[in-house]
Amino acid sequence: MSTIVRVGIIGCGGIATGKHMPALARLKNVQMVAFFDLVEERAIEAKMQYGSEMAEHYTDFRELLANPGVDVVHVCTPNDSHSDISIAALEAGKHVMCEKPMATSAAEARKMLETAQRTGKKLSVAYQNRYRADSLHLKTLCEEGELGDIYFAKAHAIRRRAVPTWGVFLDKEKQGGGPLIDIGTHALDLTLWMMNNYEPKMVVGTAFHKLGTKENAANLWGPWDPEKFKVEDSAFAYITMQNGATIFLESSWALNSVNIGESKCTLMGTEGGADMDNGLRINGERHGKLYTTMVDLDESGASVVDGKLESEADIEARLWIESIIEDKDPIVKPEQALIVTEILEAIYKSSETGEPVYFERKE
Repeated sequence: MSTIVRVGIIGCGGIATGKHMPALARLKNVQMVAFFDLVEERAIEAKMQYGSEMAEHYTDFRELLANPGVDVVHVCTPNDSHSDISIAALEAGKHVMCEKPMATSAAEARKMLETAQRTGKKLSVAYQNRYRADSLHLKTLCEEGELGDIYFAKAHAIRRRAVPTWGVFLDKEKQGGGPLIDIGTHALDLTLWMMNNYEPKMVVGTAFHKLGTKENAANLWGPWDPEKFKVEDSAFAYITMQNGATIFLESSWALNSVNIGESKCTLMGTEGGADMDNGLRINGERHGKLYTTMVDLDESGASVVDGKLESEADIEARLWIESIIEDKDPIVKPEQALIVTEILEAIYKSSETGEPVYFERKE
């Protein structure tokens, strides 16, 4: 492959215009050459703003995949289509960056992984919170053993009143769920990554639809329509791993709590602990005394490219494209994203049945 990677954008809505396309546009070794959206005007607008000179637009994603000039596709469509489009793209010989979550079911996510393995094409999932300054520093501490054996953790994705009222966020069929699959997935991915533990044993979960029925509710983006609110407004889970480590996951779009925090984790290990409540804070014991340290994450240690600070979206895009050019594993491996989807599915199942869900030990 040449050092110029030619990218096709499948879905030109908010996540593509707000994250993927601006980040890709800042990379010198990327050309966006194809744009798909069911709303043709959106595809045309994206092409005009971000496309290369000979870029094309489509209202059928299969026609985009048939374009031999496309090396990579970014799948930025509603959750229910992630699997079908990603599999078709892999089969068409394209590398795939899929927006989170990987899929709305574990079976679909598994098919995506199997297709990537069979075709030899790269597949990754957009968990950009791994690339925040606090996340990257904490990951380094975890890898160096600063926290020891991390045996208890909390994955936080709590909003007090921030229900997304646009698009298909409230549509269970297209979205697959509410805050759990939308923002809880980020918190869970971050926590599992820090622990480097992808072997779940058992999940007990509860999902609630308590506040979504309220009329004229206070909300960051204006009142939601209770008739359209078909997903949970909050969900919680207790996850036990095969080695006994335990994770508590909390997620909400609407919850009567003043303690909020999104895409964060709290870690407790044998040598120390960490949290992201107000910046990155490390705690432990040294010389017979307890200590708590706030990590200075000022811009002096930030990632800089061509004299400009990189956002987590920028880092995600750059490292993804590098993995293709240099033929190495992406940072977010599909095997990891699959485990996230399996756990999310187990939480929903446990909530529906009122019973714990057990996982088979993987040899």
